[in-house]
Amino acid sequence: MTAVNFPDSVDFWVAQVSRLHYTRLHALMADLCLFPGQPPVLFRLWEKDGRSQTELADLLRIKPATMTKMITRMEKTGFIRREPDLKDQRVSLIFLTEAGRAVKKEVLNIFERLNSELVGGFTPEEQVLLKRFLIKLRDNLQQGDAIKAEQPEPVINS
Repeated sequence: MTAVNFPDSVDFWVAQVSRLHYTRLHALMADLCLFPGQPPVLFRLWEKDGRSQTELADLLRIKPATMTKMITRMEKTGFIRREPDLKDQRVSLIFLTEAGRAVKKEVLNIFERLNSELVGGFTPEEQVLLKRFLIKLRDNLQQGDAIKAEQPEPVINS
């Protein structure tokens, strides 16, 4: 068995790729005044506007306090706005602003560009294999994890 983060271990390479992906995503999002954790909030609001903070936190699997900080930051940059729920004043609903709707095309282009950079030089067959391997890695890490059932299964074209 190899030591954690030993250069020949899968763990080492997954960590390397993860760090580089985060750094690259941060650089690409900076011009839009978005941080890497914020696009998933936008994706969920593009699907269905007016979600509660609790619903967003649950969907994104982050702590409510983290969601509150993220929402506050995104509100300051003008991508979203908070409104009290008319049925329950204790609940804040999150809505896209015009800026939040307008940035969609640019965000999608960034993710498309990043994906192209990630798989550059891979054949379509290698890309399918890579996705299968990554799903297997995810599944291995989720063994015994009570929240694994909530993970959507991606569609892989073989």
